[in-house]
Amino acid sequence: MPRNDKTQWVWGLALFASAILAAPAVATPNDGVEGLNEEQQAFAARHLEFLDRVDDKLFSMARNLNSGKQSDESETMEFGFADYNVRVARGDVVEKIGRMTSRVYEPRSDRQRPTVFGRYYGVDVHAKSPLMGQVHAAIVLQYYPDGVSALGGTLNLLKGGAQQEDLDYVKQAIDAVFEKHERDPAPYRERVCNMADEAVRPEFHRKLSCVGASFFGFPMMEVTEENFLFMAEVYERFITAYLETLNGRKDEPYTEENISIQDTMRLNWLEDQAFGDPYSSGGITPYEVWGRAFLPPIVKF
Repeated sequence: MPRNDKTQWVWGLALFASAILAAPAVATPNDGVEGLNEEQQAFAARHLEFLDRVDDKLFSMARNLNSGKQSDESETMEFGFADYNVRVARGDVVEKIGRMTSRVYEPRSDRQRPTVFGRYYGVDVHAKSPLMGQVHAAIVLQYYPDGVSALGGTLNLLKGGAQQEDLDYVKQAIDAVFEKHERDPAPYRERVCNMADEAVRPEFHRKLSCVGASFFGFPMMEVTEENFLFMAEVYERFITAYLETLNGRKDEPYTEENISIQDTMRLNWLEDQAFGDPYSSGGITPYEVWGRAFLPPIVKF
């Protein structure tokens, strides 16, 4: 697949980084930053700005892949214990891109800690072409009442019918970010390759390719300048690298066998969310939210 097709989809990382650094020093009212000190408010504001910018970027890239013909809907759901904003767009190439942003007010499980500030952002990309896998990626920044901070996320690529050349491209894209920030990708990649051990029912766990990374655990990183810039860049690069490979595959012919592989992947993802993932299967995140944001556009049984 010609790489020059991909380069036109790459947004300058230097420009992206400068946009993050240009975020306001203090978040706007009603962003949930009450109780944070000045430094914490600055990071919270930059995180919110990053989420807005990456959201616009990813949905714009999807719209371009869909030749401008794309539905785009968003809805805020309030549950008392948390608010969720869900955005979903659909088209002929990116069949569905779904995003969920959450603001949690009180824990519903011992997996959660009370927070002074927190924003989780998760996005799933379902390509129409069965020659592609599926992306599920999340990033979260939190501050706790004791002043401790946490920055984490996960970069998942369900293999499905993904081509090895494309898997290599995504892996090399984020490895370059690890190298730039002088970090070893091995432990983070090992975690994403062995996540089934943490599933509620491992037999239903998502079938991942080992090209992504998980930043949950180890323990999670503190919110620092270096960690924030690294996480923002590696998260953005992972999803855009996937969309770049989709740009190169969108017009390639495929077979019934390819479709069958995609069907198996999509059913596995539904099973993972319904039975394996502790947040969705355990009711921590309501079905109305994760179902709309993350499930494939079509699932066959």
